[in-house]
Amino acid sequence: MGLLDAILGGVLGGNAGGPVGGQFGTTPGGTPGASNMQAQSPLLLMALQLLQQNGGLQGILAKLQQAGYGQQAQSWIGTGPNLPIDPRILQQVLGQGQLGQIAQQLGITREQASDGVAQVLPQVVDQMTPAGQIPENQSDLVNEALAILQRGRGG
Repeated sequence: MGLLDAILGGVLGGNAGGPVGGQFGTTPGGTPGASNMQAQSPLLLMALQLLQQNGGLQGILAKLQQAGYGQQAQSWIGTGPNLPIDPRILQQVLGQGQLGQIAQQLGITREQASDGVAQVLPQVVDQMTPAGQIPENQSDLVNEALAILQRGRGG
């Protein structure tokens, strides 16, 4: 479970106080890290669902490559810094329908969903590829991480 723990812990705890938490509100009197954890847990869930619905890491990366954004996607896999992805590019590559579903599930706008996924998806891919390569069991990791998050949310 080491890699799975790294995915969940790295994404949920690795960006405490980052810009994603501020977009979705803060807990009254709470710390930025706490609001970020609450905001990123649903976004992490949605990013993992996007991976699952689009053929896993290979599927998402192939879509980004075909759209001309392979350099960004490869940076997420590699061991260097992650290049950012514009939320509008994700809308274009993944389609407005999938991001619209995320927005509806979280009670936010499509733009906020795109912004959040653009923040979380590079981290998820990065955490799933710690050695700079896509692991053979990546679809199992996505499914296991989804199951853990859904249990944690009462789903």
